[in-house]
Amino acid sequence: MSRVWKIALIVLVVVVLVVVGIRVLHKPTGAASQAGGNGKDGDTPPVPVTVVPVVKQSVPVYLTALGTVQALNTVTVVPQVSGQLLSIDFEEGQPVEKGQVLARIDPRTFQASYDQAVSQRNQDKSLLATARSNYERSQDPQYSKYVAKSDLVSLKNTVVQYEAAVAADEAAMRDAKVQLDYTQVRSPIDGLAGIRAVDPGNVVSTSTAIVTLTQLHPINVMFTLPEQNLDMVRRAAQGSPPLQVTALDRVDAHPIATDGVLKVIDNQIDTGTGTFRLKSEFSNEHNELWPGQFVNVRLLVNTVDGGLVIPSQAVQRGPDGDYVYQVQGDNTVKMQPIVVAAEVGDSHVMVSSGLKVGEKVVTEGQFRLKPGSKVNPLKPGEVPAAPTAAELQKAKKDNAGGRRRR
Repeated sequence: MSRVWKIALIVLVVVVLVVVGIRVLHKPTGAASQAGGNGKDGDTPPVPVTVVPVVKQSVPVYLTALGTVQALNTVTVVPQVSGQLLSIDFEEGQPVEKGQVLARIDPRTFQASYDQAVSQRNQDKSLLATARSNYERSQDPQYSKYVAKSDLVSLKNTVVQYEAAVAADEAAMRDAKVQLDYTQVRSPIDGLAGIRAVDPGNVVSTSTAIVTLTQLHPINVMFTLPEQNLDMVRRAAQGSPPLQVTALDRVDAHPIATDGVLKVIDNQIDTGTGTFRLKSEFSNEHNELWPGQFVNVRLLVNTVDGGLVIPSQAVQRGPDGDYVYQVQGDNTVKMQPIVVAAEVGDSHVMVSSGLKVGEKVVTEGQFRLKPGSKVNPLKPGEVPAAPTAAELQKAKKDNAGGRRRR
């Protein structure tokens, strides 16, 4: 090997050693820079989060279901005699009272039958009076010695015969009066009239519907619950007062009627659906509920005293179940597993295990957290304080130093 190649090889080795030495000398500085960029606790500012303490309160326990409004009584009014319909005496869609005349049927035939029954009764009453007079006269001591005993028996039987005839006439008269009264079709309940099914002038019979009446005060709401809730509902229903039921709108779930009470738990479970039926009753004073309407039903079955409540937005779902970010004494967070027992209204939940009263959970800002993160706990609605001049200056220096190191 010539001298030139030896010198070139020595220079190459020296260059390689210099490069390796520079890299070794600068490696700690680069690692430190990278660690600072990733946010060690000493260099990264705390994450601002909204924090709410766990509170203890009485928590109502509800069961919810889909319900159907059902009239307390629904009556299809049909005439009890046949004839020509003379008039309709109600307004469609308007309230009617029990006993109010709804329609009138031609009464002439029934009036004639009644008058005939009255006349027959009067005739038989006259014959009865004559028979009684003859019988009483035959018993008078002045005439009894001239009356044969067989005639006396006949006179007595004649009296009994006419008494029976008069009784039959009075029964026929009452029957004719009932038939005559049926020509005035009356409402059997207090309710609301629907759309009439027949017009005046038509000949109606005992199978002709005139109108359907529905009783709205009070009114029922029917609903079903899964069979696994049966024991809970039965135990709760054994107490006093009756269980409270609220009817909610199907669209935005606002209360429509709040004065309902549970009236009946059905005596069997539907094997096809695995549910059981319940009937609730509402006063419906202002017609909030309407027959056939669909509503959401909320049944109050229990009230838990001293339940632990947190906002529902604090609850996170993970592969191992529900958890929350709990703020510890040093303002760091940890993932705390919890068990949610029930919903409390639309914005809170009751926790059965995992938390204690007064412990603080994060409700906003969880997406920036991981176990051990330093946080700046804020109250609901509170915003972080603006950085001071010194903090801004320090941040500028840190950024400048980072650029020089790069």
